[in-house]
Amino acid sequence: MRTLITNGTIVTADGSYQADILVDGETIALIGRDLAAGGVTADETIEAAGRYVIPGGIDAHTHMELPFGGTFAKDTFFTGTRAAAFGGTTTIVDFAVQSKGKSLREGLDTWHAKAQDNAVVDYGFHMIMSDVNDQSLAEMDQLVAEGVPDFKLFTAYPGVFFSDDGAIFRAMQQTAKNGGLIMMHAENGLAIDVVAADQVAAGHTDPYYHGVARYPIFEGEATNRVIRLAEAAGVPVYIVHMSARDALNELRAARDRGVRAFAETCPQYLFLTLDDLGHGFEGAKFVCSPPLRPADHAEELWTGLVKDDLQVVSTDHCPFDFHGQKELGRGDFRKIPNGLPAVEDRVDLLHDGGAVGGRFTKERWVEVISTAPAKMFGLYPKKGAIAVGSDADLVVYDPNARRTISATTHHMDVDYSCYEGRVVQGRSDVVLSRGSVVVRNGEFAGRAGHGQFVKRAPADFARQN
Repeated sequence: MRTLITNGTIVTADGSYQADILVDGETIALIGRDLAAGGVTADETIEAAGRYVIPGGIDAHTHMELPFGGTFAKDTFFTGTRAAAFGGTTTIVDFAVQSKGKSLREGLDTWHAKAQDNAVVDYGFHMIMSDVNDQSLAEMDQLVAEGVPDFKLFTAYPGVFFSDDGAIFRAMQQTAKNGGLIMMHAENGLAIDVVAADQVAAGHTDPYYHGVARYPIFEGEATNRVIRLAEAAGVPVYIVHMSARDALNELRAARDRGVRAFAETCPQYLFLTLDDLGHGFEGAKFVCSPPLRPADHAEELWTGLVKDDLQVVSTDHCPFDFHGQKELGRGDFRKIPNGLPAVEDRVDLLHDGGAVGGRFTKERWVEVISTAPAKMFGLYPKKGAIAVGSDADLVVYDPNARRTISATTHHMDVDYSCYEGRVVQGRSDVVLSRGSVVVRNGEFAGRAGHGQFVKRAPADFARQN
């Protein structure tokens, strides 16, 4: 199958230009002006006049079917990757989970089984480590060799995912040997639990107090601590879902002294605030960890993206229905499943708030949604690029279209939207995954099982900076 995309404006992290793209099979075969006039033929021609052609979005932080708080994240690998495709994302990197007392291998095999034959677009895995011991440290080397080179640890969630400083440091020592990358959820979970218990004891049980209890300084302290541990181990570190100015300042200080410290933020921390938690139990819709912050933190995060203190915008997509799941926390905010739906809205939100909003260029928009995560997580230039030989993960994007985000029209399997009623400018019209059209003009054209596991390289990008 040969597909010709004509008359579009190609937008990459490095620049924008007018050109046609010939897709042959699953990869990009040719890029140039007026290819048809030059004798290039194709089975299908996609007209892209007046629109951008961008590399497919890469969401490097999703949680499909994640068990949490006595329930499971609603989106499966089919519904979640289908929603991603509607939103212009053609690759996700999900988190396989090592259960307490089990091996990394068992956790990874479980996630392979969830995704295989179900995913609509391509996927990779990071590995959540719940137990750091001699066996799991040895297993890390094998996972790196298999294309799962990143390992997530937590300073939060005591009794569930929490790792102490010694365990974190041992894991970092192992990545110094095998080339992997440690990803950190950096909040002081032990201190948070003390404050949360105090709030509940005082009768403060509404979702709003979830945000109050998780002080920004607890995120800043933990961010500094894990960066210092990475310095001691001589390895890079990647901070997930950064939400607070306190943490960002620690990251900036580390980068200024030459530390290989990197971080992502998420749409919820750019577009939502602590006030969204403050509408009685309705605020449960907005419970995630780290929590939403006061608005002045969001402005600092935008600045961090402009200045490349923050490299990536991922979603931490982890949807739970308001009815029946979030309601598990009625009367005690600590029991509300943590997580928000976002995989379908990320690309448009960042286009609207960033490129259209004048905070950064359309090239930087492409960088934070696609190219930077591709480089950070061993996918580039197979993904995240528009170049001959790259996978034909392409989005024909209308930068002028306007749409209203709503649970009534989104494709995520969840009964509410965090952005209900928000009008955004920009929309993915045609989405190709490895040369196959999976979304066309608002209609699904893909299939379960088209998405393939992508074996990723170790984090050379993080080590060379």
